[in-house]
Order: sequence, then structure tokens, then C-alpha cells
Amino acid sequence: MAVLHKVMDEVVDQYERIDSELAEDLTQLEQRVFDPDLSVDVMQLYSLKREVLEVRRAAQPLVEPLKRLIHSRHVPEDAAPFFRDVNDHLLRVVDHVEAYDRLLTDVLSAHLAQVSVQQNNDMRKISAWVAIAAVPTMLAGVYGMNFERMPELTASFNVGGSEFYYGYFVILAVMISACVGLFVAFKRSGWL
Repeated sequence: MAVLHKVMDEVVDQYERIDSELAEDLTQLEQRVFDPDLSVDVMQLYSLKREVLEVRRAAQPLVEPLKRLIHSRHVPEDAAPFFRDVNDHLLRVVDHVEAYDRLLTDVLSAHLAQVSVQQNNDMRKISAWVAIAAVPTMLAGVYGMNFERMPELTASFNVGGSEFYYGYFVILAVMISACVGLFVAFKRSGWL
């Protein structure tokens, strides 16, 4: 019984060391996810989640056999408290690992939500710039059709005996003011 206890105690002590290292890794990763200045690779999250699942698969199957061993007739009364101590440590590790798994799932969801929000912000900016670029493109497209009789082509006034055609300047002013107006509107709404 002493040899069996020593082996089981050593195995569970290794699980406790792993549990401690997982807790440190999880704390660091959680801080990185929620710190806007740091970036997190999703593969790090998945890698840590995989490690947690491996520890869970290793530790969880030992709970029931250890419980049965403690209550069996093969363990003397004076040795039972030692096995109960090992069982308590094992149960604590299993509980921690399950909590880490849930927390990693939540952290992963939070990270994916952050990525989604950032993508939405980027799409709003792209859409705003496309809208700003669409106005002059549309106006230039209309005036680039080479019509012979457009009012802007013949709009002029007499300056010192010569005609000053101002149609293109008006259209350029309309394009610029429309773009500036859209830029200001998008800036105020937070899209740019």
C-alpha cells in the first residue's frame, strides 16, 4: 500500500505542477486578450485549450478508481487518510482543469467578438471612403460623356471682352464640397 500511495501521490503531484503552469499561462493569455495594445494569436488560445483537454483526459479517469480504492477492503484503516489526501488533490486538479476549459472558451469567445467588432469598424471605414469616392466618380462620369449641349459647357460670362467659361469650376467645386461634406458627416458619426 505504501508503494501504491507513493506512485499515486507522485502522479497527482505532477498534475498539480501542470495545473499551476496552466493557471499562469491562462492568466497571461487572458491579460493579453483584454489588453488593446497586445495582440493574441488564436492558435495560442487553441493550443492552451488543447493542453487543458489533455490534462483533463489524463486526470479525470483516475478519480473513480481512486475513490473505489479508498472504500475497498484492501486499504487498511491507517492508510486510508493518505489515499484520501491524494484523492482531494486529484479532485482539486480536475475542478481547476474544468474551470480552465470554461474560462478558455469564454476568452476565445471574447477574442472572436473583439475581432468581429474590429472587422465591422474596418468595413465602416472602407464603406465611408467608397461613398466619398463615388460622388466625384459619378459626377465625372456624367460630364465625361461628351455631350455637345450641356449647360455647364456653355455657362459663361463676359470679362473684359472675352468669355469666361465657369461650368467646370462649378462642377469641381460641387465635387469637392460633396466629398468634404461626406467626410465631415462620416467623421462625426464615427465611421472615419
